[in-house]
Amino acid sequence: MPGSNYVLITPCRDEADYARQCLDSVLQQTVHPALWVIVDDGSRDETPQILQEYADRVDWIKIVQRKDRGKRAVGPGVIDAFYAGLETIDLSQFDYLCKFDLDLDIPAGYFETLISWMQQDPCLGTCSGKPYFKSNGDGHLVSEKIGDEMSVGMTKFYRRECFQEIGGFVRQGMWDGIDCHRCRMLGWIACSRDTEETRFIHLRPMGSSQQNVWTGRMRHGFGQYFMGTGLAYMTASALYRMTRPPVLVGGLGMWWGYVRSMLAREDRYQDPEFRRFLRSYQWSSLFMGKARATRRLDDRSRAMKGRC
Repeated sequence: MPGSNYVLITPCRDEADYARQCLDSVLQQTVHPALWVIVDDGSRDETPQILQEYADRVDWIKIVQRKDRGKRAVGPGVIDAFYAGLETIDLSQFDYLCKFDLDLDIPAGYFETLISWMQQDPCLGTCSGKPYFKSNGDGHLVSEKIGDEMSVGMTKFYRRECFQEIGGFVRQGMWDGIDCHRCRMLGWIACSRDTEETRFIHLRPMGSSQQNVWTGRMRHGFGQYFMGTGLAYMTASALYRMTRPPVLVGGLGMWWGYVRSMLAREDRYQDPEFRRFLRSYQWSSLFMGKARATRRLDDRSRAMKGRC
């Protein structure tokens, strides 16, 4: 495909249970990455050996080894590892880049489809498919219910110019929400779409990668507070999440993580203009619905001169 030159950057640690399935799904892509930089962030299991096995077979896989920090680190730790990979490449050599986790099983046409979306819509800055996980009972696929207005954190596919304009990812919790809102703030479109070609399996369900789901959801609540989300919007979001697996516990953990951070007066994202934009968007979402509020901003982006 012309203009399909993309690079994957994968931060990982202790992914031996999922790595082979993920690696094989990328090798089966109809459009392969020009380069795949995998940053092993101090794994203690068999992950390094598995990665080396695949790197010996495929010349576009590059391994970056980091020292063991002593524990798994999510949020800012993941982004630190991502940037350790990004620093090893010349980003100007690629049309697109993707922060891509090593616990995913993606369909064969996944990246070809994302590239086609980008080529069809010059306003589109970041996009992804939709994550599903297998239920513990019968293996039935369950949607993680990510909003259409966000590209998902485990596979963020970016147009290079958009990634550079938003300043990349912040090294703090909720990095994967701040980036999409910055896209809209600067006139780009962010989205995820649920199609057969882009519906993928998250081998480790969202929010369960460190200690347990409760800890992961509380971390999400802190991230929402850090980003600048208002209490009313957070409460509405948490109430909705209480209806999704894990029922009640997930949404409650998010809400308490936010409120505890608010009571402790934790630091917030130091960009007042961004926080004003975010609050305005969230109030619009509460009053007119998120789809309509997002569509209004997307229409504004498409009306901007020189881009679409």
